[in-house]
Amino acid sequence: MKFTDEHEWLTLDGEVATVGITEYAASQLGDLVFIELPAIGTKLQKGAAAAVVESVKTASDVYAPLSGEVVETNDAITKDPALVNSDPLGKGWFYKIRLENVSAFDGFMNEDAYKKLIG
Repeated sequence: MKFTDEHEWLTLDGEVATVGITEYAASQLGDLVFIELPAIGTKLQKGAAAAVVESVKTASDVYAPLSGEVVETNDAITKDPALVNSDPLGKGWFYKIRLENVSAFDGFMNEDAYKKLIG
């Protein structure tokens, strides 16, 4: 598992990355009440808004950590956004993306580096 500065996590299976938000991000947002995911087939560019989350506190974008095409979304979290709060690194994943450049995955932080970032 790798982590971004924007508090997303990624895992890689071949050329497909699964993307979600970290426990830290979920706790900072508070109780999620709405999630909008990208449509399957959407081509995302690194750094572009990929999803929207709304909590009782705020609304926020979730950014694409890498460029590629969305191949699967987690409909369970649109029906029950609390899954992201209760299991952000498991059942609370957001989408899967077929990466344009798989080697870019290695450029993200490991868990120790991410823990230092969030202090």
